[in-house]
Amino acid sequence: MDNVKPCATPMATTCNISKFEGADFSDPQLYRSTVGALHYLGFTRPDIDCSVHRVSKFMHQPKEPHWQAVKRILRYLKHTISFSLHFSKQTNQTLHSFSDADWAGDSDDRRSVSAYCIFHEKNLISWSCKQQQTMARSSTESKYKSLSNAAAELQWIQSVLHDLHISLPQCPTLWCDNIGATYLSSNLVFHARTKHIKIDFHYVRDQVLQKKFQVVFVTSKDQLADVLTIALNAPRFTMLHANLQLQELPFRLRGDIGASDAETQVTEEDKCRNSSNGNNEE
Repeated sequence: MDNVKPCATPMATTCNISKFEGADFSDPQLYRSTVGALHYLGFTRPDIDCSVHRVSKFMHQPKEPHWQAVKRILRYLKHTISFSLHFSKQTNQTLHSFSDADWAGDSDDRRSVSAYCIFHEKNLISWSCKQQQTMARSSTESKYKSLSNAAAELQWIQSVLHDLHISLPQCPTLWCDNIGATYLSSNLVFHARTKHIKIDFHYVRDQVLQKKFQVVFVTSKDQLADVLTIALNAPRFTMLHANLQLQELPFRLRGDIGASDAETQVTEEDKCRNSSNGNNEE
């Protein structure tokens, strides 16, 4: 993969891999070890979480199209090898979260994918992308399940901050781009046709009534969790990539010192040595 052409996104917008299509991959062990390494890298690279989640579903019997999708992730990482999460000092102790879902996005079983990202002011501190365990019969239901997952994580983070004696000046905000799900979070009447999501409904609504957080509508254009749910084109992906505070930062490995740096280092050492000798003579 040293000489491959880099790409701007980890997953093509036309990517629709299935467990039923394509020839079996010749080296399943290589596939599993590579995807496992990508999972580990995903702990600090939320931009590949969605694509890694998709290829990890085929660990038991990988096929050639699945391996091609894995190689695209590697090509993207080659293009963004110097990028990392950036954390900056914040003066405001505020929390806000974006939740989203790709309704029936799995072409094999039509299950939805839930995703959320939680920010401490501008710093991204928690994110998730995982398949829903039950079938969602509407986009509102799938979005509401994702809303419930984000609410649970948000509550846990609040409890951690409380244990650290950090108080929040205002109620955290949970942004959702589905009007129906936003309405359900504050609606006191539970309709018969939504009884199958009763647990999620009561959990989120109780948290809203207790003012643990507020659910606010956000347009799809401003939905940051999109990067964790679906394949995006390069301009859209790049914009969300930056909003997740993934930035290109200069770094050097230990021992990676150029000639000019080495000369500078020697000069500084000489200055320190001469200064030390002068103090001893005195």
